[in-house]
Amino acid sequence: MSTSPLRIEGELTIYRAAELKDTLLAAVAANDTLEIDLSAVEEFDTAGVQLLMLAKRAATATGHTLRLTGHSAPVLDVFELLDLSQHFGDPIVLPA
Repeated sequence: MSTSPLRIEGELTIYRAAELKDTLLAAVAANDTLEIDLSAVEEFDTAGVQLLMLAKRAATATGHTLRLTGHSAPVLDVFELLDLSQHFGDPIVLPA
């Protein structure tokens, strides 16, 4: 097992949920620590939130670690709206 980064680009929305679900779960299973870079996410909705929550739950269930990094503005907006920062527990760097 290893540590690996995964970068999500473009949409993290209902339109890509099915496509990204298998990718995220496979990456969680294959890595002791998975870092998901969200800096290139341009659109983010509650389906994207659910995918990240599923990945976090899968990582926790298998004793793996999931880290979210580089939160883009759309991700920050949704996290703030839904008060999710504490749920994921990752540091969030706010733009100046």
